[in-house]
Formats: sequence, C-alpha cells, structure tokens
Amino acid sequence: MNEKFEQLLTQAHALLERIESILPQPLSAPDWTAAVAWRYRKRSSGHGALEPVRHVAAIRLGELREIEPQKEKILRNTQQFVAGQPANNVLLTGARGTGKSSLIKACLNEFSASGLRLIEVDKSDLVDLPDIVEVVAGRPEKFIVFCDDLSFEEGESGYKALKSVLDGSVAAASANVLIYATSNRRHLLPEYMKENLSYTHTDDGEVHPGEVVEEKISLSERFGLWASFYPFSQDEYLAIVAQWLTSLGVGAAAIDAARPEALVWALERGSRSGRVAWQFARDYAGRHNTASPAA
Repeated sequence: MNEKFEQLLTQAHALLERIESILPQPLSAPDWTAAVAWRYRKRSSGHGALEPVRHVAAIRLGELREIEPQKEKILRNTQQFVAGQPANNVLLTGARGTGKSSLIKACLNEFSASGLRLIEVDKSDLVDLPDIVEVVAGRPEKFIVFCDDLSFEEGESGYKALKSVLDGSVAAASANVLIYATSNRRHLLPEYMKENLSYTHTDDGEVHPGEVVEEKISLSERFGLWASFYPFSQDEYLAIVAQWLTSLGVGAAAIDAARPEALVWALERGSRSGRVAWQFARDYAGRHNTASPAA
C-alpha cells in the first residue's frame, strides 16, 4: 500500500513539474554586466527572456551625416535622461534608410559608459512591456526600450501595453526607462479614406476629427518628442557616400570618381537613403580593394 502511494506521489510530482514548465514564468533579470544591450525574446513555451547582445553595432554619432537637427534633438534628450534630468519618450518617423535606427544605436555607444542601456523589443512582444519595465525598475542604469519599425494593425494587443507605459500608469511608471521607437508612419495605425467622413465642422468653420481618428492620433501624441526624417537630396546623398567611403579608407580622388556610380546605384534602387549610400560604399570599396578586413 505504501509502495503504491509512493509511486502515485512520484507520478504526481512529475506531472506538476511538466505543467509548471509550460506555464508562463515571471521574467527574470539577466546578468546586467554581460552587455550594454539586450533583446527580449519569447520562446514557443511562452517564457520571455532578456538575451545579451554580444556585438553591438559600432556606429558613432559623427558618422551620421545630413541629419544634424534630428541628431541634436535626440542627443540632447538622451543626455538629459542619462544625467537624471526630465526627458521624453521619442518617436522617430519618416523615410526609410535615413538613419532613424542608427541614431539610437549611436546614442547607446555615446552614453553606455555613463550607464545607458538598451533593450530591443519586437512589436509582437510589446504586450510584455510592463514586465520588462518591472524587471529594470530600481536598477541604477538608464534603459531605452527600443522598438524598431513600429506600426499597428487594427486590434493588435501590443497597442494597449505601449499606451499604458507611455501614459505612465501606476503599474508601468519607472523613472529609469524611456521608449524610443522608429516608424515610417507618424500615426502608427492604418488610416482609411472612410474615416474622413467622421470629421465634424463647427459653425465657425473649425474641423474636428471623429473618435476613430482621435484614437489613432493619440498614441503618437503620447511620445513627448518627435523627430522627423526626410528623403535626401542628391547632394546630401553624395555627401553621405563620401563619408562612408572615407571611413572605409577610400582616397579623395577615388571618392570623386565614384560619384557617377553612386548616382546610378541610387537610381537602380529608387532611393537616395543613407542605407543605400552605405551599401554602395561597401560595394565600391570592396571592388577597389581599399576596405580594411574589419570593414
């Protein structure tokens, strides 16, 4: 009888362990000394973890050209944040490949020695944002939660979690966390022509958006600081090409000679963005055997 009871207890204990292994677990703190940047990843089991980024992109602020107003704005806000002064959540919007994400990474490299840290979170994992904020609350470091290419479709769950943190709700507020997000959309949610019908007009001619439109605009407005990025002109694009070629060890004469090729490269891709300039510079430098092995 006792032997059967012991077997039953052993089986029950094993069953409980299997059940616990598939239940969501509280997010645990990583080894904060292992890196200056982390990615939040959710496993198929539903467990989330902060994984260290061993090799952070080495981009520097001085390497980012033709975005001086945006750079000054984001740099000032980040400097205030690191210094323990009031600072804002940031939304960087505009044309693709113009340096939005690179600027955030450059700020991390600029201030990591002063205690700045970065946690990258995919849009699909924003539902766990309050848990991430709770894990870092009370830490001496300052954390930027970075969400790249942010936009939402109707009914996505991460929308409300982000809204809660941006609002500074009782459960989510933390003085050592800011949200930095990039997006090609300023209003973050899709907008439809039929929504224009919800606008109302007052007797004195004022136009007021309807409730649906107000809701879509409201999320963007919860970011205290906006930085807008615009497509580069031809001269700006060529200046960025020259900057990257210089950093890859290409001489001045070869840089001048590369201008026509750089313009054709941009024309073929339909974009004069900083990303396209960087891709051309790597191709050109590689073909001319002037790039260093590390480049």
